[in-house]
Amino acid sequence: MKYSVVVPFYNEQESVIQLYRDVKDVMEATCDDFEFIFVDDGSKDDTFSLLGKVADNDDRVTVVHLQRNYGKTEALVAGFDHANGDYIIVMDGDLQHNPNEIPLFMQKLEEGYDVVC
Repeated sequence: MKYSVVVPFYNEQESVIQLYRDVKDVMEATCDDFEFIFVDDGSKDDTFSLLGKVADNDDRVTVVHLQRNYGKTEALVAGFDHANGDYIIVMDGDLQHNPNEIPLFMQKLEEGYDVVC
């Protein structure tokens, strides 16, 4: 596995489907060796249910469910524990990061950089 896209979610039901579609489109256009690790950090809304529906329709999606809200750092650690990629791409679940920038990060990795921010 080349890339793991790890995304923590906390009460992000409004952005789950859009984020998945946007990132999926970029990843599919850029490479074919990737997975998604979506972490529900104890959401109280329908985030976990929506993530489950996404995973039911895409074998590249793994959903990690935390029983309560532990915070972004712990959610990321949980996602990293499930990631199989050589490289991990981290995004926020609230659409804060532009998925169209992912290829720029990948390009720098291909140039030999170990970490790209």
